[in-house]
Amino acid sequence: MQQNKVGEPKLFKLFGHFSLALLLSTSVLSAQNFEDFKRSQADSFKKYKDERDNAFKKYLTQQWEAYNAYKGTPLYEEPKPKTIAPARPEKVKSVGPKVSIQIKPVEHVEPKPVQKFIVIEPVPVKPKTEEPEIQTQKPIVVITPVQEPVKVKEAQKVIKKDIAFNFYGTLLGFDIPHGIKNAKFYPQNQKGISNFFDVAASSKYNELISEISRVSKVMNLNDWGVYLLVFDISHRIFSNENEIKLFSWFVFNKLGYAVKVGLAEKHIVLMHYSKKIIYSTPNYNFANDKFYVIANYGKGNVGQLYSYKQNYPGADKALDLSIDTLPNFTSEMKTKTLIFEEYGNSYSIPFEYNQNLIDFMATYPQADYETFFNAPLDGRTYKDIASSLKKYVDGKKISDAMNFVLHFVQNSFEYERDDQQFGREKVMFAQETLYFNKSDCEDRAILFSYLIKELFGISVEGVKYKDHMATALLVPMQGDKVVNGNRELVVADPTYINASIGQSMPKYKSLRPESFIIIKKD
Repeated sequence: MQQNKVGEPKLFKLFGHFSLALLLSTSVLSAQNFEDFKRSQADSFKKYKDERDNAFKKYLTQQWEAYNAYKGTPLYEEPKPKTIAPARPEKVKSVGPKVSIQIKPVEHVEPKPVQKFIVIEPVPVKPKTEEPEIQTQKPIVVITPVQEPVKVKEAQKVIKKDIAFNFYGTLLGFDIPHGIKNAKFYPQNQKGISNFFDVAASSKYNELISEISRVSKVMNLNDWGVYLLVFDISHRIFSNENEIKLFSWFVFNKLGYAVKVGLAEKHIVLMHYSKKIIYSTPNYNFANDKFYVIANYGKGNVGQLYSYKQNYPGADKALDLSIDTLPNFTSEMKTKTLIFEEYGNSYSIPFEYNQNLIDFMATYPQADYETFFNAPLDGRTYKDIASSLKKYVDGKKISDAMNFVLHFVQNSFEYERDDQQFGREKVMFAQETLYFNKSDCEDRAILFSYLIKELFGISVEGVKYKDHMATALLVPMQGDKVVNGNRELVVADPTYINASIGQSMPKYKSLRPESFIIIKKD
């Protein structure tokens, strides 16, 4: 069905609200499609497979309430400086014992195919049509325990999958619930949401939900990985954005996540519950719980919408964006070398990185700072970085060794604010900071804190000001200090180029930090 900018059928715009008979006569819904729609609605009134759906359906049919959006909280109260003048290089007094960095062995086993299949016929690309359809021609998929060409004599192993796609380097295939393609957001109001739920809840969805859970576990996906996986599946079933969101809503609830939908000017708004702030993202309050419109991250407000109070029964899991361990993505390894100078000497730090992991991290919304500061580096990347640093610092006193790492982070990248580089505020994981040639204060603070913690076992915290981020170390060294509770920490600023540990930028020497970011020790 052809749509205008706000998603209304063009016939409604041109001629006003006609009767159903007139709509049918003008082919807004074909006779066949309408018959399918009626049959799907009749089937949906049968008893649901899940008793929770009966109770939830009542919530959907009750009178909805209006909710006003709260503007997303910005990461910084004031813009970060456009340029930062470097410090005058000065060698500081060497203190502490000599170091010998110990690098934990990295046991990397290349992941086997999650479902052990190889597509041997091209997966047809679903055309963008007015009425979303599922491909009737299924791609042929071959089950095989090894990643090698499939022999003709193995043809008896052929099975079929409804959809197959590349998910950050891993080929995935799923069967689509029988009858789900009949789910439509029609009419474009609260009743249409209820109708969609009827069809989805009456479909044979259990296998898909189980398979999503299984694949998520095998691939070690965190909640954000599950979010992306569900949307990838939804986009391959439906082409209409409202129906993509409705199907995702249905799946998330079945997976146990607290997710709501609302209606704003005939458009579906999908909202995820999060206990922690997701910055620059509009949100709505439901009984003091914040539900975030992640699709509008960095895009401005949504406005008023209508929705329901109750969560889907048993679906109370908050979206947790933290990354305790990295996803199990197939390797697409690439190489890079960072070159920097310290006191007139040049050093090079070569390393490998997994492009699939970089692509995954690039999708992230702005989670709380603890998420970024506590996320790990890929083991192979860390081993390469640590091995090079070890070559240069072993045998030095610990103050010199830590300053070498600080100068490495300060001088290996150009300084550029996120709005200049990305057009928006973007906190980078340590893995991303190594990948990009440019970065700003919090990106360097995250990378430096990770290296200091892992290489030397030093306690470190992020130090946030209104327009800047630095770090501070719990070490017995002289210099500028900050106090957090009963802890006195020495400032180390990865953005203040050429500065050593204990040297704070002049602007921040007398300022009290706005907050501290706690970094967990392994």
